[in-house]
Amino acid sequence: MIVIENEFLKVAISTKGAQLSSLYHKKTQTEHMWQADPAIWPWHAPNLFPVVGGLVNNHINIDGKTYSLSRHGFARQSDFKVAEATADHAVFALTANAQTLEVYPYHFSFQVLYTLIENSLRVTYKVVNLDNQTIYFSVGGHPAFNVPFGNQGSYEDYYLEFETTEPLETHVLSAEGYFNGETHPVKLQGKKLYLTRSLFDNDALVFKNINSRMVTIKSDKHDQTLSVEFPYYKHLGIWAKPGANFVCIEPWLGYADNTVPASDISTKPAIQKLEKGHVFEAPFYISL
Repeated sequence: MIVIENEFLKVAISTKGAQLSSLYHKKTQTEHMWQADPAIWPWHAPNLFPVVGGLVNNHINIDGKTYSLSRHGFARQSDFKVAEATADHAVFALTANAQTLEVYPYHFSFQVLYTLIENSLRVTYKVVNLDNQTIYFSVGGHPAFNVPFGNQGSYEDYYLEFETTEPLETHVLSAEGYFNGETHPVKLQGKKLYLTRSLFDNDALVFKNINSRMVTIKSDKHDQTLSVEFPYYKHLGIWAKPGANFVCIEPWLGYADNTVPASDISTKPAIQKLEKGHVFEAPFYISL
């Protein structure tokens, strides 16, 4: 476990999956990350790479060959190396190896960079193409935040405030986790989406094209807030295990398959393309 901190925040990151495991606000003495209760949902904030969401039959086609790749990819279950660690900054790296090449035939370096900037944590996904060809991937975050904050109120006292006023439609997922082509409107009160115990009964809310680039967890009972800002991410998932005391705010570049999947990774909707020798970087920010 690597710990970084400044006068505002103390953060812990596991080398398993390069997963953010603790986000502690020193002034309020509050832990904001879900603590991965295995009886409910055994993750804190998995990093999703090289796919986001589910693949039909856990298969993906690459250059005429079919590979087995599990939901959300292998990064969250991989051991990362600590490439750099200072008092307020850490870099974790996963490089293509024999195990990854069996399921994803590209040479790459996938890095997760954590940097504290006053009362914010910047999380940056970096992909380096080490192959002799163009590579394709999806990437995203899945951080789960405790609701309520500490012992302040109940779950239903909290709401998500979107950056802009906009009509929102969620793309419906099948029971297997694939898009079935249906959309449903999501009712807001202005910019507010109130959290309820039934909000996620039909799985995640998935916004494929959202104008807002920031979502803030707020309460009617106090003025503490937690914001996730994602300036470079076009897609957003919001989810919680029904009945659990957390909510996930998930910036994505990519998403699950449709019930009829793409014939090749290169034609998969929302896929990212990285040319030989090029580097991809996309940060998002968690602020208290």
